Amino acid sequence: MVEANLKYQTKKGIHWTFLNQFINYGLQFIVGIIMARILTPGDYGITALPAVFLAIADVFIDGGFGGALVRKQEVSQKDLSTAFYYAISVGVFFYIVIFFAAPLIADFFDTPVLVPLVRVTSLTFLWGPLMTPQNVILKRNLDFKTITRISVTTKILGSAIGLALAFLGYGLWSLVAMNVISNLLELIQKWIKVRWLPTERWSKESFRYLWGYGNKMMLSGLLDNVYKSITPIFVGKYFSPADLGIYNRALGYANLPSQQGTNIIQQVTFPVLSKIQDNNELLARNYRRMLKVSAFVIFPVMLMLSALARPLVLLLISDKWESCIILLQILCFSSMWYPIHAINLNLLQVKGRSDLFLKLEIYKKVISLIILCCSLPFGLIYFCIAGLFNSMISLFINTYYTGKLINVSYFDQLKDLFPIWLLSFITWGAIHICNYFVGMIIQSLLVNLILGVIVGICVYIGLAYLFKMPQLQDVKYMLNIRK
Repeated sequence: MVEANLKYQTKKGIHWTFLNQFINYGLQFIVGIIMARILTPGDYGITALPAVFLAIADVFIDGGFGGALVRKQEVSQKDLSTAFYYAISVGVFFYIVIFFAAPLIADFFDTPVLVPLVRVTSLTFLWGPLMTPQNVILKRNLDFKTITRISVTTKILGSAIGLALAFLGYGLWSLVAMNVISNLLELIQKWIKVRWLPTERWSKESFRYLWGYGNKMMLSGLLDNVYKSITPIFVGKYFSPADLGIYNRALGYANLPSQQGTNIIQQVTFPVLSKIQDNNELLARNYRRMLKVSAFVIFPVMLMLSALARPLVLLLISDKWESCIILLQILCFSSMWYPIHAINLNLLQVKGRSDLFLKLEIYKKVISLIILCCSLPFGLIYFCIAGLFNSMISLFINTYYTGKLINVSYFDQLKDLFPIWLLSFITWGAIHICNYFVGMIIQSLLVNLILGVIVGICVYIGLAYLFKMPQLQDVKYMLNIRK
């Protein structure tokens, strides 16, 4: 009965979260195509330069308190109020720091426009923390319907403003305005929907619990964000803003299906699995199913994207972005493993082992930094190839404690995922063969793209039916909105 109820709650949450992600990132994809035709790679590169400083501040503002509150069995008003006061204080502190540090950031990159750009972008530090309790309340109540409505409305309005400014010739400022205004609109809607105000004073007891769990998650997030943001710094400094824009565009397309698909699952399953965190047998069973269903959906999508990168890029954002094609093709092979990494780490959060989470992040980031320093001097193509090897090393590290905690080892997971990977790889090869022979007859990017998608879907689904893969039934259940 408990497992059936969890399955239903997961399904319902996934429906709303999927709708949220589908609309939001569908809009992001479309808006990105339009803006990429209006703006230049340099515009995108400049807006990406200060990402490391903003990402670090975001990690400190959250402090890991959100996750701590979601997984806690009982949350009091003191807990919510303490998290609220903490987030506001840290947000104001970091806005002041970054405001005065903006000239130094601009000098480092030798880009004067970064002074006003950084100061405007970091305005979200002032009102973003005001949403902390509202986010916790909505997630604990599994109210993904409200989250979806707010997110979609925000994305539509923010995108409309960004596009209008781009057409009016505001260049990179259209990207800045779109993000800042969207964040403010989200705050307004959540305060209207969740009418919560702090009713308690700062509590040392609440802070002790929140900090005890959250500080390790904060440090883990800090390591992750610093490493992710180091790449733009190195690329922007070692090469040029245009090269950085091309790399970020390829990385953005590669991450879009993998990370967003994983986010759908993580946002729903974290609060759901937290309810059974003490039942290892039930947790392990649901965890393995989650891994296989995630891979069954994400793996083929990523390899289809790799196979169709050329017609997709040239048709959607023109040949001025042709340099990002080869990068996108390579990055898809490493990004496809993102859901497996994330779900393994998610288990540590569910079990409350933020100490182990931090330990793994330290090991991985040291290895990743070594790979970054060794590969980047050889160029972006070799750097992306090295990223694939880094991904596989990280997978081995991430699965270590999963085997210890719920007895689902690295080799158990590879055994579960190998049939799905093999079907996806066959699909990738079938698309390449199709495009090769069609290209000999018809020189059309659109035809290659359409036929590639059709062949990929037919081959993958056909083989899955032929070999009677159980993930088909799980996906059917999740897609059935009536039951």
